[in-house]
Amino acid sequence: MAGRDVLEEYLDGLAVILADASATGRRLTRDELDSRRALGERAAEAGYGLRALVGAHLAAARVHWPAAGLASTDSVLAAVEQIVDAFAEGYERAQRQAVRQEEAARREFIDDLLYGRSDLGRLAERAERFGLRLSHAHAVAVGQGRAGYDEGDAVSGEVERALIGRFGDRSILMTTKDGRLVCIAPGDQDDVLSFFAKQAYAATDGGQVAIGRPQPGPGGVVQSYEEALNALALAERLELDAPVLRAADLLVYPVLTRDRQAMADLVLNALGPLRQARGGARPLLDTLTEYFAAGCVAAEAARRLSLSVRALTYRLDRIHRLTGANPADPVHRYTLQTAVIGARLLDWPEKDF
Repeated sequence: MAGRDVLEEYLDGLAVILADASATGRRLTRDELDSRRALGERAAEAGYGLRALVGAHLAAARVHWPAAGLASTDSVLAAVEQIVDAFAEGYERAQRQAVRQEEAARREFIDDLLYGRSDLGRLAERAERFGLRLSHAHAVAVGQGRAGYDEGDAVSGEVERALIGRFGDRSILMTTKDGRLVCIAPGDQDDVLSFFAKQAYAATDGGQVAIGRPQPGPGGVVQSYEEALNALALAERLELDAPVLRAADLLVYPVLTRDRQAMADLVLNALGPLRQARGGARPLLDTLTEYFAAGCVAAEAARRLSLSVRALTYRLDRIHRLTGANPADPVHRYTLQTAVIGARLLDWPEKDF
């Protein structure tokens, strides 16, 4: 607890106000209340604890208690109550302002960090204030659900409390961005991101979490964050329903789409003839999608499509006749499966190219 001599400056004028207000039984004037609030703000900005400050006020009230007969006990206590209340109000107001400023600084830092804005050297300096050492590798996990989430709401608070309760202070930054939950952790602490994914999945009532690869340096957070976002977008396009997606497991897809024109040519050459089928290409394309997803097991693919095995076999034969490629032939299968993935990535046949 801070010493009385240190806190004395925050009791300035207390004796005079106490003596006058308690002697007449009046309430403190607006100026007197404002002076107490101003002292409370200064004390908060100086970093003193409210408990010690209230104790100092009560001790000063005992020292300056009016002589017997000059004021009633009730009037003295009423004056002390107003003095302490106004002082605490100013103290709390300064704290709220400090919190708002801290939140604004944190949000600005997070925006700069996740979007790669600001000088990287300066960004690394600011990161230390929030427990991150950007000279090391970091990985980012992003969770999304049916609703959007903000800092301070029930879902983000639940996940953050679980993280702190499990790992404490381990250079973890938990936040929200664009309605999604975001966790930034050192690249060698995959257990943190795995735990975050589990908690976020539960808190978002079955949402989806993507984890980017660990990336080094101040710009590594941006790269890992973008990988996680791309993984979520890819999952939506390909209808991947796994609760946890790892960018490292999905690297084949960016490779396939790196040359968009080449992929478009493959889709049109391999699957274009399906448009000649009755009902268009979509039913047969869906058949191929489920057939490959079922490991080329006809019975399982038929079940997924709510077809008989005979009907499925007919569709596969139709695909073979139209395209010249047999889905059951290992030589043709890779080309067809790659083309099916490309069609989903390029939204074909709904979009032409």
